[in-house]
Amino acid sequence: MLEFVVVAAAIGIAMLIWDCVEVGRNDAANLINAVFGARVMSRHKAVAIAAVAVVFGASFSAPVMETARKGIFDPTVLTVQMALAIYVSVYFVDTVLLYGFSGFGMPVSTTACLVFELVGAALFLAGYDNVQWSKVGSVVLGIVVSIAISGIAAFMVMRVFRAAIKDRSTDRDTILLHGPWITGAMFTWLGWFMVFKGLKNVSFVKELKTMTFDLYGEVGMLLAMWALFTLVTHLILVLTHRRGYLYLFPSMAVLGMICMAFAFGQNDLANAASPGLAGLTLWKSGEAAGDLADIATRIPIPMWALFGCGVLMATGMFTTYAQRVTRAEVNTGSQYDQVVLYAPDWCKRLARGLLRIRGPKTTLAPEPDRSDAGKKVHYDTLRASVITSVSASVIAFASGRGLPVSTTYVAFAAVVGSGLADRVFARGDGDTKVGRAIWVITCWFLAPAIAVVATGCIATIVYQLSVPGLAICLVLNFAARYVFKRRADKHEQRHHLSSSDVD
Repeated sequence: MLEFVVVAAAIGIAMLIWDCVEVGRNDAANLINAVFGARVMSRHKAVAIAAVAVVFGASFSAPVMETARKGIFDPTVLTVQMALAIYVSVYFVDTVLLYGFSGFGMPVSTTACLVFELVGAALFLAGYDNVQWSKVGSVVLGIVVSIAISGIAAFMVMRVFRAAIKDRSTDRDTILLHGPWITGAMFTWLGWFMVFKGLKNVSFVKELKTMTFDLYGEVGMLLAMWALFTLVTHLILVLTHRRGYLYLFPSMAVLGMICMAFAFGQNDLANAASPGLAGLTLWKSGEAAGDLADIATRIPIPMWALFGCGVLMATGMFTTYAQRVTRAEVNTGSQYDQVVLYAPDWCKRLARGLLRIRGPKTTLAPEPDRSDAGKKVHYDTLRASVITSVSASVIAFASGRGLPVSTTYVAFAAVVGSGLADRVFARGDGDTKVGRAIWVITCWFLAPAIAVVATGCIATIVYQLSVPGLAICLVLNFAARYVFKRRADKHEQRHHLSSSDVD
């Protein structure tokens, strides 16, 4: 028993490190898509800035971590060995799933995968009654609702802002006229959702909210914030003369990316880190204090551990596979006519059928353009600002309520929603873009099903065979990784011979 606990805890920590890197390759790669697609800054600079925000966001992840750590199943009826088998099996499967999807450039949700991996392991080892189905249902509902809210909000906000700005997001007179109230609105909703909703459990924020919103009312305070931010933005534009307007929307896009990365650290980092850190505390406490698995769920997670996980995720964001995920999402919602994307034939046929019933074939987005370096500009800076600010607000709001949601799903919905508002699918490779979106959404449903069955089987092997089971699953993990790498690299060579859409 002691030998299994020590070996399982050691493997769990090693797999936690690996899993954090894989989350960086896939989920965290979505943080910079809008800024990179708009050519506001280089990919490496964007990743570096987002990585710092991810690490800081991890400091406020407690409510989400508690849901992922003990909300999916009942730890009080599990033995230490059974709980460790569940935690380790989650990483055995999660690292392979994320690595495989990243290799094919497919954005997938760490949150959804992890939740259903916990469900599968608990279901196979402890039975149907051990799973907290009400909590699972609330998490799934939160994910679905967050996707809908992100897509609809991005569509509506983009349509309103585009009606004012049109395709003149770099025109001085247009920015002076409409820029202040647009950025004022963005500042207002980012402040409301990021601070007063996402950080509502922080004592300083509670006091500030009591002195303002609780005293004067939410509507009045939000209007006052909007007026203040609008006035300040207008003064800045006037004082900076002929240069400030060029940086207004690019700055908002970067600010939105930072907020989004901070919210990601609150939410998705907690999901990836919680099983491994819970396993570590289980080993440390179980060795000395008892045999109930819920010991680990009652011990606070140290801040240094969350910081380390944030750093590991940041390293994954710099990898080649992360670039593949970035390209997929950027090109799917691109305002450029021709893009390099893969989608199965059935997805393209379905897309062509959907596009036949579309409305006007004229787009509202600016004409396709290239940056000074000759790179394709997939989004204008106005749209990049909408994507990042809407995504950050939705994720922060969910984090404040302790609900694990998917950064990938939320960001992808914002890209598609804002793209529909700009009618970017009305010309060029519209069938390829829509087909890719259909394929991505299809994989969103496939991933949880795979996660339940695979993790259940792996957990059974680990629990029944003890240390030999851990060795078998470790070999299976590396073998699956090898197979996915070979196939993904061949797929990359076959379908993405040109790198002009990425770099």
